[in-house]
Amino acid sequence: MKRPVYNFGAGPAMLPVPVMKQVQEEFLDFNHLGASVIEISHRGKDFEALLAETDVLMRELAELPENYEILYIHGGAQMLFSAVPLNLLGLQPSKKGLYVETGNFAQIARKEAEKFGQIEVVLSSEAGGFKEIPTLTPELVDQSASYVHITSNNTLYGTRYHRFPKTGSVPLVADMTSEILSRKVDYSQFGMIYAGAQKNLGPSGIAVAFVRKDLIGHAPKNCPKLLDFKVYADNHSMANTINTFAIYVMNLVLKWLKAEGGVGVLEQRNEAKAKRLYQALDQSDFYSSVAHKDHRSSMNVCFNLPNETLLDRFVKEALAEGLYALKGHRAVGGARASIYNAMPMEGIEALAQFMAEFERKNRQSTF
Repeated sequence: MKRPVYNFGAGPAMLPVPVMKQVQEEFLDFNHLGASVIEISHRGKDFEALLAETDVLMRELAELPENYEILYIHGGAQMLFSAVPLNLLGLQPSKKGLYVETGNFAQIARKEAEKFGQIEVVLSSEAGGFKEIPTLTPELVDQSASYVHITSNNTLYGTRYHRFPKTGSVPLVADMTSEILSRKVDYSQFGMIYAGAQKNLGPSGIAVAFVRKDLIGHAPKNCPKLLDFKVYADNHSMANTINTFAIYVMNLVLKWLKAEGGVGVLEQRNEAKAKRLYQALDQSDFYSSVAHKDHRSSMNVCFNLPNETLLDRFVKEALAEGLYALKGHRAVGGARASIYNAMPMEGIEALAQFMAEFERKNRQSTF
């Protein structure tokens, strides 16, 4: 590359450059075996050691309590949209799941869950364009329900939970795909969290779940084998061939995260990155933020331009400047800068400067 290209794609997203370089260097020869990690047996001692080390790193960085299992599940987060109700609806006689809808993926999760049991939407921010996170108060939570499901960060609209709801004795389940290990979280608040790997952990096609041990083992007998949490827990996620390459890359990402200072350091860095971009938006009457100011995400900064012609020009010219994948999701439009853990401050500064220059050159055509 003649110059840096900053990837603002929502996912699959950029990985830390040192990680990608190490993958490149080791691809033909993993652990001095003379074979690639994608060739070696997942049952062999070398891969088993890699998986065990990944567990240790994950638990350490997340500060995950010992009464939670770490599961590596095929299919990404959307596979969990089905696995969650299959495994958790049987926790209570009501067999009822409660869902809070704060965006597109929250709705997809709810629609999948409806295939397996009684599902209720207790709150939704759809009427307001998903620009805010509705407040789930304890009295709204039916204590006979099996679980409450939320999506902690919403990539399409750039919103997130700054404080997680209290659900009493009902387990709280969260899809944390777009913010896993980007901020410190007390996971003891949750019965379960899960996340696709393709934004902050590694390649697509695999998900990580932290599941409280007492919630495992409640799937019905007709639950498909690879959707049953107990099968994963009993077989160290290797009831069939695990995605060995994804685990390898995840292992390197976790080592990078630890070397950078851990989740707390990355959280401060992420907040500073987001603050810089939101300042650029708030100081302008040319750009407008999608999310309500009190509900903004630190991972996905979504904004609009005055019209579609300028949006197309913005995305095209940004790409020419090495600012990649800034077009918003087709369901929302506008622009979106996804600034996950691997995005350096240099990329944020380059985007902020480009935005200021683009506004200067194009204001006369709109004002």
